[in-house]
Amino acid sequence: MLEIKNLHVKLEEEDKQILKGVDLTVEAGKVHAIMGPNGSGKSTLSYVLSGREGYEVTEGEATLLGQDILEMEPEERAAAGMFLAFQYPVEIPGVGNMTFMRTAVNAQRKARGEAEMSSADFLKEVRAKAKEMQIDADMLKRPVNVGFSGGEKKRNEILQMAMLAPKLCIMDETDSGLDVDAMKLVANGVNALRAPDRGFLVITHYQRLLDHIQPDVVHIMSDGRIVKTGGPDLALEVEKNGYTDILKENA
Repeated sequence: MLEIKNLHVKLEEEDKQILKGVDLTVEAGKVHAIMGPNGSGKSTLSYVLSGREGYEVTEGEATLLGQDILEMEPEERAAAGMFLAFQYPVEIPGVGNMTFMRTAVNAQRKARGEAEMSSADFLKEVRAKAKEMQIDADMLKRPVNVGFSGGEKKRNEILQMAMLAPKLCIMDETDSGLDVDAMKLVANGVNALRAPDRGFLVITHYQRLLDHIQPDVVHIMSDGRIVKTGGPDLALEVEKNGYTDILKENA
């Protein structure tokens, strides 16, 4: 599904190399987790895949379902089936949550040559999905993320993901700032979206999120590269012993 080969990326303003040869394959139906110390390049990878400005790809390639995503605009990547859940979801004052989601859903449907979803169909679906995720109906009527708690913002973002039904879900430190109960609700929402034709790339610092979103594959990233790959036990090893021994192995 997602194929990354020898990806090198630098910050445009600082001329600083961040990613130094990332190789990664995320298969449909699988959850891949990326862990690593601060500054290892985890979030940069998510930003580059989603098309955020300020980064320059100097070498390598990245494809989604065979399409070269590095040449696409961010909205084209979204229409192709990519979704990025932010570490800190932004507030959009003056834009209603329902309006925002319906506009996004129909923009993607239009880009794929599909008919727009009617107001009635959208309302029925979004209410059903919100109920599943224990999102209060009043949240749907408010401006996007305005006045939401950290947990509400993350759950609202998972609701957006459920409505857009992407092929690849990238989650950048979704557990950041969440208490245990909020994290369980978010994880339950993610788990409900797991499907044979959908892949997940979960970026996190902590094993605690992976207790609830069980990964199929765990990668350790350091200094702009993936230095070790294993199963779920690798995350437990990091939780117990930290990164020092793993990084020594690959020094």
